[in-house]
Amino acid sequence: MIKILLVDDNLTFLTAVKKFLAMLPDAQVIAEAHDGRQALAQAAQWRPDLVLLDIMMPGLNGLEVAKLMQAWPQAPHIVFLSMHDNASYRAVAHELGALGFVGKADFVAELLPIIASLVATGGAHPTGDSA
Repeated sequence: MIKILLVDDNLTFLTAVKKFLAMLPDAQVIAEAHDGRQALAQAAQWRPDLVLLDIMMPGLNGLEVAKLMQAWPQAPHIVFLSMHDNASYRAVAHELGALGFVGKADFVAELLPIIASLVATGGAHPTGDSA
């Protein structure tokens, strides 16, 4: 079972993603956050395997959150979900070690293979430790 933290300030989109993930037998949404500071607090508390992270949010943006999380001893996997899909954001996501960058318009088709890959590896963290 892959434990997921959803982070997005768009509550309508967050609801759609939650409904989609609820249909996947190997994925469980364990918490959600609506801004970067909440994301850090929720991730520290719940220790998710995967953080689905919006880029543009109030306070800390998703890129800042990812950079801070990557310094953690057991950093969660990160997939950026954003409507701002462009080469520069994809490059920064790659530099931050993100598993992927998924455009919000294509999240169903693009997120499935990423989650399937995590399930296949048992949700192993980048450090090689299991959650």
